[in-house]
Amino acid sequence: MPSTRANTDAVGAELLRLSALSVSFATPAGRVSAVRDLTLSVARGECLGVVGESGAGKSQAFLAVMGLLPANASVTGSARFEGSELLGLAPAALEQVRGARIGLVFQDPMSSLTPHLTVGAQIAEVLMRHCGAARAAAHAGALALLERVHVNDPERRARQYPHELSGGMRQRVMIAIALGGEPQLLIADEPTTSLDVTIQAQILALLGELRRERGMALVLITHDVAAVAGMADRVVVMRAGCLVESGTAAEVLKHPREAYTRELLREAVSLESGEARPAHARGVAAAPAARTLLSVRGVSVRFAVGTGWLGPVSQLLAVRDVSLELGAEESLGIVGESGCGKSTLARAALALLATSSGSVLWADRDVASLAPRELRARRRDLQIVFQDPLSSLDPRMCVAELIAEPLRVHAPAMDEAARAAEVAAALARVGLPRELLARYPHELSGGQCQRVGIARAMILQPQVLVCDEPVSALDLPTQAQIVALLGELRAGTRMSLLFISHNLALVRRLCARVLVLYLGRMMELLPAEHLGEGARHPYTRELMSAIPSADPDVQRARRTAVRSGEPPSALAPPSGCVYRTRCPHADLVCAERVPAWESVGAGHFVACHHWRELP
Repeated sequence: MPSTRANTDAVGAELLRLSALSVSFATPAGRVSAVRDLTLSVARGECLGVVGESGAGKSQAFLAVMGLLPANASVTGSARFEGSELLGLAPAALEQVRGARIGLVFQDPMSSLTPHLTVGAQIAEVLMRHCGAARAAAHAGALALLERVHVNDPERRARQYPHELSGGMRQRVMIAIALGGEPQLLIADEPTTSLDVTIQAQILALLGELRRERGMALVLITHDVAAVAGMADRVVVMRAGCLVESGTAAEVLKHPREAYTRELLREAVSLESGEARPAHARGVAAAPAARTLLSVRGVSVRFAVGTGWLGPVSQLLAVRDVSLELGAEESLGIVGESGCGKSTLARAALALLATSSGSVLWADRDVASLAPRELRARRRDLQIVFQDPLSSLDPRMCVAELIAEPLRVHAPAMDEAARAAEVAAALARVGLPRELLARYPHELSGGQCQRVGIARAMILQPQVLVCDEPVSALDLPTQAQIVALLGELRAGTRMSLLFISHNLALVRRLCARVLVLYLGRMMELLPAEHLGEGARHPYTRELMSAIPSADPDVQRARRTAVRSGEPPSALAPPSGCVYRTRCPHADLVCAERVPAWESVGAGHFVACHHWRELP
């Protein structure tokens, strides 16, 4: 049942110790080592941050502790919890530890939750299994846990299925499940990956709050240095299965000894500050170019949501009256939280879904007026890079076939030799070796998959490249590489870039102008250099304040200022200004009238009743 353990910040005796832990896997190509002689400890009540890029062995080490590795894994060394050895423990004995005394929050809540069970039933199952609660008591305990992890309207949410919840809500449910057995140790494996920056901040703040309240130890596994900056007492840095550096958070993050740690911190600071914006982006004018390549005019996109003949159908207005222009050689960023309509707007702009009202023009031609053959021919000039690099690639096609496919469609007369030469050149432009041409997507890393996606989009030399959250699922070093690659490609080809992200820091680095969306409406359009002190809308300022910092002192201060709660449902948006339910400056006029789209200055517009009064 929900814990009544006293609040504490104390760090006590050793709780978990890994000694010379090694993990390897038997594969057709031979044995692959994932973790090598890892030794570390976790004390009662402390937070240990485990940091490293993808493939560092972070997750494998702690999955080994939990006995959750596949059958082809081999584990040696020692993992002692409260003095008892876990490795080699009988399954029945391990079940008494796993889920009860040690809780685990997985990276992807959607694939970790059971899709055919309500979230309330999944939480109650833990309480019945590990706490011996009766069904009625378990149901009440599930509601209490949902309320404790700040899920609004817990009774309604408990009756819902995982697919009916947002990513942030699903992650809160995962945390509630992990807390059900009142664990002494909670292992959170990349708990904020792919979440937008405001929800990331909320999840990290929640984990810190629960740790203090329950006195439990927390292992925070992440590729993001900034995620541990405001949370961890101690930090362990891993690379290629080995421990590179360890120490207190202040020691490791402020005075790193190892070159690899310094490089991780440089990348974190670079992406956070935006100071490393390429010169070609800094010099672009804030206003649209004289020649407009893409024009979106008053576009709205509506979806029917419901079960049709099985029940009522609701109307979800995902994008409402949005306008933008993208000129030749220009870079425009679109930012906002999950569900704000960014991806829907991009797909409408590319004519991948129909608009409910408004118009989309490609080089002054209305997309609605184009015949199917002409629409297909013009698509070569507007290409897209998707969010999930692996799922956007056909698993049955090798890299050479994936990159060549656009040429087969749009240049069918090209002979095989010329096509192969173009594919090899495209692969080289994105920094991948030729030996990858014969590999399939599942044989590549996330960063390599994303580079293949970029090569596939760039092989037609498009005038406009749309990047839809292209780095949100990647680790920090790979994010930096992909952002730098996009900047270099844009400089070399002089194409226009529409970059969609929930992270203002990335957009500020890569784009000249930024459009901020919230619940499908435009909040602010401003030059990238005005982000920060020059932002006039409270929501833009909230997004800026949610950018994580690798400085422990700065990040701890930001964590205390995190605003709770998720955006309202797009099915029932607030009246007047849709942001008013979260805005500290909202008053009656905000509830009564939609704010006008007003000019602040050259290339700067805002929709806020009170922007002139804000400090």
